[in-house]
Amino acid sequence: MIKENKIIYLASDHAGFELKEKIKMYLDSIKATYKDFGPYNLDKQDDYPDFIIPAAKKVSQDKNSLGIIIGGSGQGEAITANKLKGIRAVVLYSYNQDIIKLSKEHNNSNVLSLGARFLNDKEAIKAVSLWLKTPFSEEERHKRRLKKIEDFEK
Repeated sequence: MIKENKIIYLASDHAGFELKEKIKMYLDSIKATYKDFGPYNLDKQDDYPDFIIPAAKKVSQDKNSLGIIIGGSGQGEAITANKLKGIRAVVLYSYNQDIIKLSKEHNNSNVLSLGARFLNDKEAIKAVSLWLKTPFSEEERHKRRLKKIEDFEK
């Protein structure tokens, strides 16, 4: 499904905690390598940047990694992750096969941000599965566009 040497960094907030735990079970079932940045228990007062920033930082430092972050809508989590150089976080709060595939094929997204309040467990797992196995197209036009973003980040 995914390259054996890829590690997946996970993080959520209280609203995404239960879904994160279910995604971990799915990742275990496919024998994926992952590291959970928390939270490790449900605390309705937690703040998503405390967990998202360390996970996104790891993805930004390790070009051979991916991130899955989860919150109520996934919006704040993606905004936070996208503050880090090299992160291309996309938000998914409704299962749409075309959007998921395009996020990887055209944009080479390296972080998937899920809106736990808008996806059921089955849709979320299906989305993660498709996102993990969809490769970047390597088309020149998409490489050119991503290079422009990379240059801007410098």
